[in-house]
Amino acid sequence: MDCASPGGTDTSTDPDLDKNQAFEQGHAAAAGLTPPDSGDRSNGELGPKTLRRLAQNREAARRSRLRKKAYVQQLESSGLRLAHLEQELQRARQQGFLVSTLGDQPDSENGDGASSFYVEYARWLEEHHKQADELRAAVSAHAGDGDLQAIVDTVMARCDEIFRLKGAAAKADAFRVLSGTWTTPVERCFLWLGGFRPSELLKLLASRLEPLTEKQLDSIDVLRRSSLQAEEALSREMEALRQSVTETIAAAGSSSQSCSDDDCTGQMAAAVGKLGAMEGLLRQADDLRLRILEETRRELTIRQCARAVLVVSDYFSRMRALSSLWIARPTTRVN
Repeated sequence: MDCASPGGTDTSTDPDLDKNQAFEQGHAAAAGLTPPDSGDRSNGELGPKTLRRLAQNREAARRSRLRKKAYVQQLESSGLRLAHLEQELQRARQQGFLVSTLGDQPDSENGDGASSFYVEYARWLEEHHKQADELRAAVSAHAGDGDLQAIVDTVMARCDEIFRLKGAAAKADAFRVLSGTWTTPVERCFLWLGGFRPSELLKLLASRLEPLTEKQLDSIDVLRRSSLQAEEALSREMEALRQSVTETIAAAGSSSQSCSDDDCTGQMAAAVGKLGAMEGLLRQADDLRLRILEETRRELTIRQCARAVLVVSDYFSRMRALSSLWIARPTTRVN
């Protein structure tokens, strides 16, 4: 802000104040007056109120410059951190260590359902990011419930679609879905039957969606206990399936005859048949995930639903980012 500078005040660092002071002095000289700097207006001098106002203006200008300087420094610091992260990720890519968003992509020459799912998941993930950004902007702008409802409905419909495609992939190759090869390594570490644990998701929401009413907290707790029971039951079934297949292939190699014999071939065929049950377990796990999502949605208000979508989206985004950072981390070579 431009203002005249009274005597005794440091203006050496403000060129605008120097210009105003020179202008006032020149104007006063042309009129044959003494340059105003303090005292009574009748003597060509500034009054106490004017001096206080000018001092306040200078202080406000000084604070504004300090705030601007701090803001610029913050932007520069953030830019440096981002540039450093991008350099680390680029170096990891050049070294061939960084996985893509899809994780370990399989060959898709045959165009089977499992391979197609990787492509569809990439598209879904990109679209989901856009929808999450749109929802975040709507929440920040305090959009109406109708607008939030429309975005949440779109997100949930897209979730139903990706689960449908995942089911087709499991039918084509259950093992790819079970191992979660379309995900990043860190995500893969936390998979349960080819996806997230619904009980863990409920635990996350209960801790992040504040404030929740007592009734809502009780309902979510009931859902979580129900989910845990279903998860444990499916885990037991999966373990029983593994044990049964292990015993079958062990029996096939118990004789001294080669595995080309009819008995051994029959045992291996039986093991293959048992593995077919894995698709059903994966389908039940996804059905549980979808059911918990839908029942949780019914317990929340539309604005809580919107925040829940953002909480879950941010959680999995951080999980993917963590995987990239882990792969790009500096490592010490062992000689």
